[in-house]
Amino acid sequence: MKSVRSLLPALLAVLIASAPLVAQQKQPLSPPGEAAVKFDDGKTVTIKYSRPSMRGRKIYGDLVPYGKVWRTGANAATSLTTDTALDIGGTMIPPGDYALYTLPGEKSWQLIVNKQTGQWGTNYDPGQDLTRIPMKVGQLPSGLEVFTIALDKTGAKSATLKLEWDLTNVSVSIAEK
Repeated sequence: MKSVRSLLPALLAVLIASAPLVAQQKQPLSPPGEAAVKFDDGKTVTIKYSRPSMRGRKIYGDLVPYGKVWRTGANAATSLTTDTALDIGGTMIPPGDYALYTLPGEKSWQLIVNKQTGQWGTNYDPGQDLTRIPMKVGQLPSGLEVFTIALDKTGAKSATLKLEWDLTNVSVSIAEK
């Protein structure tokens, strides 16, 4: 019994000393998400991204600043893969793999289709931009905790790309060409 009592102070000291190490553990990465649409002819468009949460933070104008390129999610750059040529908001996009970024603004947004793929989301190279496309900006009726990308099919060869988070909804039309 005496030996157990003599070990208690040492055990307590080890626990206290290790507490900062536990506190320093990294937050887990945001979970992955995927949006896809299959047109009537079997051609597909797929977007892979990470889904950050609000966690009580102010999103647009703060965590995601206005007027600065955003990785459009978290972690690795959001990817777009298409096996068919697309018309995105009036701009032609050849089949292939791309990274998607956005340029948020208080009143207007731009979708950035970038030719560089596989990079971490903060490694943005504007020299690799294929194009920038205006997006429609709207408001959601209630706040959305987790960032979401959707590809909603609107016709045999068309869809709407939607980005939703917090109270913001931005969208652009997509059509197979």
